[in-house]
Amino acid sequence: MAFGDLKTPAGLEQLEAFLADKSYIDGFTPSQADVAVYKSLQGPFYPNVARWFSHIASYESEFGSLPGDASKSATEYGAGAASAPAAAPAAAPAAAAEDEDDIDLFGSDDEEEDAEAERVKAERVAAYNAKKANKPKTIAKSVVTMEVKPWDDETDMKELEAAVRAIEMDGLVWGASKLVPVGYGVSKLQITLVVEDELVSLDELQEKIADDCEDYVQSSDIAAMQKL
Repeated sequence: MAFGDLKTPAGLEQLEAFLADKSYIDGFTPSQADVAVYKSLQGPFYPNVARWFSHIASYESEFGSLPGDASKSATEYGAGAASAPAAAPAAAPAAAAEDEDDIDLFGSDDEEEDAEAERVKAERVAAYNAKKANKPKTIAKSVVTMEVKPWDDETDMKELEAAVRAIEMDGLVWGASKLVPVGYGVSKLQITLVVEDELVSLDELQEKIADDCEDYVQSSDIAAMQKL
């Protein structure tokens, strides 16, 4: 069943349920399906939608080059629409395995060990090593839920959030946020972010929040973290 109007609570609930066990709208990598749904959304979001939204936001500079049909609308995707194409990526590992099976590094046991056989073996080893070297490196990312506590009930939470979001680091993308009451008129800021694991240290980020936002922030904690 395709998604309904994603600007309505019913449409968002459909998307929330769909993303409960999925990282992408269609298949196993970002595509134009994710771009179409991303552009049709308006916050606030449910937890699964917020996780997915923050992750897709980190690809915003690559939207134009992602695979898929850019002419399709968000309402053309959903559980029924995504099931058929989702099987396609499975062909890629199979093809890769088949290609590697075709590379015989050492030749047949019966092959005569002469100069020509050694030359052929060396060429095959070189081709195999070149193929492995050209494989794109996977960028490890994590989606993090951070809680930021103010000094007291007189702290301006809008200014606190603006100060936190003003912090910029390579590999850091801020996502959805909300205020969570903790008692006595005090609320804490709960904010989602996506980080590239090799570029962003969460300890350094928390130290930067403490230094740059000391007028507003008493402390910060990592409430949840999940690898993408």
